[in-house]
Amino acid sequence: MNQKGWLPGLAALVILNGLLSFTAWWPTPAVLPDLRIAPEFVLLWLTLLLIARLHGSLARPLLWTLTLIYSVFVFARYLDVTAPALFGRSVSLYWDIPQIPRFLWVSASEGPWWLGPLTIASMGIGISILVGLISWSIRMATSSLAIPLCKRPWLWIVTGLATALISANYAGVQATWPYVSKPVIPTYYQQLEILWDAQSPKSLARLLPDETPIESALRHPPDAVLGQLRQRDLSIIFLESFGAMLYDDPQAAKDTAAARNALHQAITASGRSVVTAFYRSPTIGGASDLAHMSVLSGVDLSDPRRHDLLLTTGRPTLIQLLQTKGYEAFGLYHAVSWPWPERVFYRFDHYLDGPSLGYQGPPLGFWSIPDQFAIARFMDLHPIRPETPPRFLLFPTITSHFPFSPVPPYQPDWRQVLTEKPFGDRDTEIALAEKPNWRNMRPDYLRMVNYVYQWLSGFFLLPESRDTVYLLIGDHQPTANVSGEGVTWDVPVHIISRDPSLLQPLLAAGFSEGLNASRAILGGLHELPALLLQVWSTPAPGRP
Repeated sequence: MNQKGWLPGLAALVILNGLLSFTAWWPTPAVLPDLRIAPEFVLLWLTLLLIARLHGSLARPLLWTLTLIYSVFVFARYLDVTAPALFGRSVSLYWDIPQIPRFLWVSASEGPWWLGPLTIASMGIGISILVGLISWSIRMATSSLAIPLCKRPWLWIVTGLATALISANYAGVQATWPYVSKPVIPTYYQQLEILWDAQSPKSLARLLPDETPIESALRHPPDAVLGQLRQRDLSIIFLESFGAMLYDDPQAAKDTAAARNALHQAITASGRSVVTAFYRSPTIGGASDLAHMSVLSGVDLSDPRRHDLLLTTGRPTLIQLLQTKGYEAFGLYHAVSWPWPERVFYRFDHYLDGPSLGYQGPPLGFWSIPDQFAIARFMDLHPIRPETPPRFLLFPTITSHFPFSPVPPYQPDWRQVLTEKPFGDRDTEIALAEKPNWRNMRPDYLRMVNYVYQWLSGFFLLPESRDTVYLLIGDHQPTANVSGEGVTWDVPVHIISRDPSLLQPLLAAGFSEGLNASRAILGGLHELPALLLQVWSTPAPGRP
């Protein structure tokens, strides 16, 4: 066999290896080629050699079977390398796959009518080209190399050495990492285990605690539990993508310091005080529900399987605890514009989604409705009257969600924000002209953080019908293309009140005065409700 006969086969091997060894083009959805050996490529080559040695040819059905399997590996590799670059965590089939249709729908709604069909057609063409390229490469590698050389001892020796190198990599030998790319199969084997367990409550039951702090508190007289609140209203506002990087990263801290200081001044001017601590979120870059439910349930949800099992149990949360004390529970979810069946577990007395708010202004960003409008509209729809029972509000913000652009204008006139023209014409024009900077989202993220601080400052300066205690909680660190790789999962927790007696025991527990805090971590977010139950109850229920 002459050298020219080998060239198509060698090109095919380079293509097949490259399709499973590429890396992320940080921090974008694009990828870059990598010269390391892909484990699944070696597995395919060994399979082709065995087929050539045993059968002497590659039957067409077997060719397409191998093509399909390899195409799945390529798609899985793409998700595996881009998820950490975009979301700061490993790929999660349980969380990421259900989000794909929603993400595509939201993205399509932002563009002209023809963009959706064009995107689908482009994806179809791209997949067809990829499958065709894989099929050609497998066929060419078999006919040009595997079949002519399958009886050469030196080829089996080289293949055996490559197999040994891959086996060492699978076994975790770090010395192989510079030469072998991350394998696909172990990651997805673990993900399939998670999907399997998620369908079997019995296999997950061992993951939930026998008793939560909420369940323990429910065994005490209602007047004693959280008695220090004295029936004050309680609002938990989750700050989307607010993480410790806003304090730890020198540039981020500098760029947001003025807006954060302005918020502190507004809180003080309103007659309130604020204390701050850092807690560890159960998630990073996304899956905010894990953080929300950790605080509500007191259950450690760092394993997302616990969250899904918890939603099947009907176990009580902080919402039900407050309802036993006569509180009326509201859920304000302006980001949600689709049916959300899981909300049944929360058992809100009143649930407000995006369409129910009647936003008339311009759609700003992927989530359309700015945070400032959502809270203003809530106060407009549900004003406080003398006969209004004590109120609990859960308000997850959304404007500072990935991709962090466009940044809405702030409207100092909170009545104007409820109208058809919530912002000035020029401000609206500038905001609508902004597009996400997919290559560098960090500047927009920091501008968005300052926007959130700004509307919160204005909010705390509004007249208040009656005393309310506020918890401002970061749900998770922003995506890795903003925060960087390998950051902590820590988030700030701010507790705001006019009553010093509510804040003093928190200072004794490790909180700091103001919006800045010591970087000591007081625990996971799931431990926060236990602390509040301990210091705000009369007498304090024992911590489980």
